[in-house]
Amino acid sequence: MDGDSQEQQALLEQLTALREQHDALNREVDMLSDNGVVDQLKIARLKKEKLRLKDEIARLEDQITPDIIA
Repeated sequence: MDGDSQEQQALLEQLTALREQHDALNREVDMLSDNGVVDQLKIARLKKEKLRLKDEIARLEDQITPDIIA
């Protein structure tokens, strides 16, 4: 059972790190938009990375949350 607990903790730590990265990218996109910097290519790349992180976050949340059989 301890192995499951360690695995769960590792997944939670990874999830926290991904959320922090996502938030940092979100702030960077906002900052670029607020400063009037219109580097559409950079903004598009940042948004694409945000979506990738969001998908990875969702995958980890599904892995952490136990399936409920109705």
